[in-house]
Amino acid sequence: MIAFSAHPRAIATTLGLVLALAPAGARAQVPPREIEYAYPDQSVWTARLGPAGAPDNPLLRLAAALFDRAGIPWRARSYPAARIFQYLRDGTTDFSMLVKAPALEQCCLVGKRPVAATEVRVYHRRGVSPIRAREDLSGKEVITILGYSYGGLLSFIKDPANRVGNSATATHDSAFKMLDRGRADYLLDYAGPAAEVLAAHPIEALDYDVIERLDVYLVLSRSYPDAEAVLARLEAIADTVHLDGIPRPDVK
Repeated sequence: MIAFSAHPRAIATTLGLVLALAPAGARAQVPPREIEYAYPDQSVWTARLGPAGAPDNPLLRLAAALFDRAGIPWRARSYPAARIFQYLRDGTTDFSMLVKAPALEQCCLVGKRPVAATEVRVYHRRGVSPIRAREDLSGKEVITILGYSYGGLLSFIKDPANRVGNSATATHDSAFKMLDRGRADYLLDYAGPAAEVLAAHPIEALDYDVIERLDVYLVLSRSYPDAEAVLARLEAIADTVHLDGIPRPDVK
């Protein structure tokens, strides 16, 4: 028998080639990295509170369906809205569901199709001048709810040049009580929470105008491994998921 000896580096090179040429199924699969879903600590969908006393967020149920079907481990954590943008930019968090924002274009991939939608409404007594656009609020008195940006509308309201008087309050319920008592002519609120409050405590002769329609998209950090393929997979799953409490956008 003839014995062969080989240099250790040659052996390592040969083993590497064998592993590289082995069928994909024979190689160990690298599990997906856990995704953190960052969501706002204030809900635009409902005024209801969850079991822990935090605002209910129906998009948590959508996230569960997406990641469970995709086989991706995940965790959820709530943050103030401004901090979500910061954490997506610096890589602290991986994923969210948000309206499109120029501030995220460099750091994140945004889905092609919205997965949910809501409306910003301006409520007022019947007979009061309607509000068709933000410019119509100039010189008016409005009621807003603390913590909301209203899709950027709050910046317009706070700009002194627009002469908008703003009475801010902590809850949806207190906002409608203020409107009912005549503290201001107009109240800004999101469709879901407003409908719940008015169902429990109707106000006579009340109308509303839709001032903003906001579509919500999947947002994934570009730093997440294979981000483009992962986002495409999550979008494909989202197209098949329909859950109660999540208004679907009108996609034409």
